Amino acid sequence: MTTTSSRARVDGDGAVGLAEVADLCNRIAGNVQRVIVGKPEVVRVALVTLLAEGHLLVEDVPGVGKTSLAKALARSIDCSVSRVQFTPDLLPGDITGMSVFNRQSSEFEFRPGPVFANLVIADEINRASPKTQSALLECMAEHQVTVDGATYPLAQPFMVVATQNPIEMDGTYPLPEAQRDRFTARVSVGYPDMAAELAMVDEHAAADPLEQLRPVTDARWVASVIDAVRRTHVAPEVRQYCVELVSATRRLPDLRLGASPRSTLQLVRAAKAQAALAGRGFVVPDDVQAVAVPVLAHRLLLSPEAVASRRSAVDIVRGLLGRQAVPAPSRPGP
Repeated sequence: MTTTSSRARVDGDGAVGLAEVADLCNRIAGNVQRVIVGKPEVVRVALVTLLAEGHLLVEDVPGVGKTSLAKALARSIDCSVSRVQFTPDLLPGDITGMSVFNRQSSEFEFRPGPVFANLVIADEINRASPKTQSALLECMAEHQVTVDGATYPLAQPFMVVATQNPIEMDGTYPLPEAQRDRFTARVSVGYPDMAAELAMVDEHAAADPLEQLRPVTDARWVASVIDAVRRTHVAPEVRQYCVELVSATRRLPDLRLGASPRSTLQLVRAAKAQAALAGRGFVVPDDVQAVAVPVLAHRLLLSPEAVASRRSAVDIVRGLLGRQAVPAPSRPGP
């Protein structure tokens, strides 16, 4: 259970204050970094995705802590958590739930699946069939499940953290572009540096830090923080900057497919979450630039020429950030 001191304070109108948002996020980040050593940037992106009411795709090679990141974030929040190990024989009903006949009542009853949780860990999502993968589409986009003509709302807040291994491709089903676009951000954990790996060996050798992790907040307060992020101000100049940035990806010769209009909305929401992490009630261009790579890169399809020249989507987004004119909005008044 969370303690009173770990919870955010609220203003007189019941809204969470910006200072409390930043303080609470720092507590969560510090808690997660006890497990994911030496990766503050990865933890930041995970928190931004949570506050932006989005979903996170963790893509990397085996053994770098993809699942541990998802579990550490889940355990830092005292909320309902479920984990689904995706396999080729997994069915859509195994995720969303299904109607089961009750002999006593002679009626069909809906049995909720693991998606009915605040945080759903979809482990190795690319090992399931496309039919099963698509079962998450409605859940992620509309926060609801439709089974046998009946619609069931999901818990709030709701977040999917999916992991996939891009190296072991035998027996896997790569996520189609439509489903990758549902993820607000993609992050790669990467290998730790030598100092971080040595610290990990010292700290993890005696005991699993996940087992010792305790929540620092709960679902109710996370929902309050998300509500505060929604109220973060975005000046017209910054909104225009986001639109121009995304629109520019559709004209690049290095890309076969640019970013979608959905990505513009996700970019703005992520920038608002980034501003909230800094304790600000307004977004500046630096916030947009801080989240542009994880929000946009996984949505882009490179042209054959770009692939042949070994350019990556990350390189293209970074290059675009360097060329795009940056506005200088004034701070909003009280």
